[in-house]
Amino acid sequence: MARFSLQETPNRPGVYIFRNATGEVIYVGKARSLRKRLASYFQPSRQLRADPKLRALIHSIASFETIEVASEAEALLLESRLIKQYDPRYNVELRDDKRFLHVCVDPSEPFPRLTLVRLRKDDQRLYFGPFPRAGVLRQTVIFLNRHFGLRSCRVRHPDATARRHCMDAVIRHCVCPCSGEVTPEAYAERLEQALAVLRGQPGAVVEDLKARMAKAAAAQQFETAAELRDILENLASIGAPTRRFARATIEARGRRRDDAVKALQEALDLPRPPAVIECFDMSNIGGRLAVGSMVCFRDGRAAVSDYRRYRIRSEDAADDTAMMAEVVTRRYTRLQREQRPLPDLVVVDGGRGQLNAAQRVLAEVGVGHLPIIGLAKRLEEIVLPDREDTVVLPRHHAGLQLLQALRDEAHRFALAYHRALRRQRIADSILFEVEGVGKSRCAELLRRLGSVRHIRQLSAAEIAEAVPGLGLILAERIRAHLEQRLGREPDSPAE
Repeated sequence: MARFSLQETPNRPGVYIFRNATGEVIYVGKARSLRKRLASYFQPSRQLRADPKLRALIHSIASFETIEVASEAEALLLESRLIKQYDPRYNVELRDDKRFLHVCVDPSEPFPRLTLVRLRKDDQRLYFGPFPRAGVLRQTVIFLNRHFGLRSCRVRHPDATARRHCMDAVIRHCVCPCSGEVTPEAYAERLEQALAVLRGQPGAVVEDLKARMAKAAAAQQFETAAELRDILENLASIGAPTRRFARATIEARGRRRDDAVKALQEALDLPRPPAVIECFDMSNIGGRLAVGSMVCFRDGRAAVSDYRRYRIRSEDAADDTAMMAEVVTRRYTRLQREQRPLPDLVVVDGGRGQLNAAQRVLAEVGVGHLPIIGLAKRLEEIVLPDREDTVVLPRHHAGLQLLQALRDEAHRFALAYHRALRRQRIADSILFEVEGVGKSRCAELLRRLGSVRHIRQLSAAEIAEAVPGLGLILAERIRAHLEQRLGREPDSPAE
């Protein structure tokens, strides 16, 4: 196992990302103390006592990076977002598309209410969050509704009909806008006080709760005091993380992107900041269904509308180097033909071979002046043209992190296209014509045996043996169908 230096790792909350030797993200985790959590992975005793899955993860780690945040709750939010982005193989939880809760208020309602939603839309409603602890948020919303007398009924226009089915009015939890007992102005003032709590400005609410808790404790009403204590803790937990997360993602994000672009310019000694960067990556399995991707970052942010994907056309493109040459040729030939702006920096995913191929192509199409680099996955080395030595930046270097984000996005985009073509190939397969062969079994047959042509060359016994759970009867049915549709293959090549 590789040895890692943890001296520069901060002793603060944050998220850590593990990568394997190819640069693929294999695990994303959060920690209250990044230094202590990472140190626990690389202790020799872990090799003896850890379960097989953890040992496999540790042996696969080739590099790691950390992202420092303000609180553990913020780390949970960031961890969830990164897991959904990278889909790491060793992460089990948080991989679905379930999102954290927000509090939503619709100002267009005559008497707005607090609702919980998971999807934040671009509309005229107000959103607060996201909040990582759903149970705490639900209890807090219930408290705010009761404390400020806000309505919880789901109708848009509360009236006498709604009042007949409401218990909040009976137990005095609501100021009853349905019966006209409160004006819209007075209700709006109550709502604003509740929203101030969600913004992290509880004001007199906390002092009132503390006074009530002290009074209940003095009267030996310990259950009531404990409930009030829990409410205070809930208010504290949903207030601070929300403010910090919003500040970290909205106010600081722009500065971080600008800093990364400038840091990359200085590290590569570029004549100007690389405001527009294009990155290329290839994806194939044994040369089949080979595809390429080009992703573009503008001012450190992904410009999704500029992404392009390529199906490799040339039969001579037998390896990543030749595929890279084809894709780069097609990209910049078209830009030249359409007289469109060129990027400030070109990045290829790979080492010296891919870089040389791309550099040669740029010269051939007349844009040899473009700055170009390669990013080798094994040690995250930056490969430069006409230089034997490579540039190795510190793991926390903003410029390197920008390049890693580019490379990971290009890899994700290429892999997504490759998977789509594989699904289409499965859907078009004549194996579907065989009774008893569905989508999953068809995918398993092609994954294990490679192609319909190869399956046709095998006996029924060999097909059944290669695919667990298939059975000899179904294998014979597959073999007979392929013989009928495609003709019988010779058992062995003629000598």
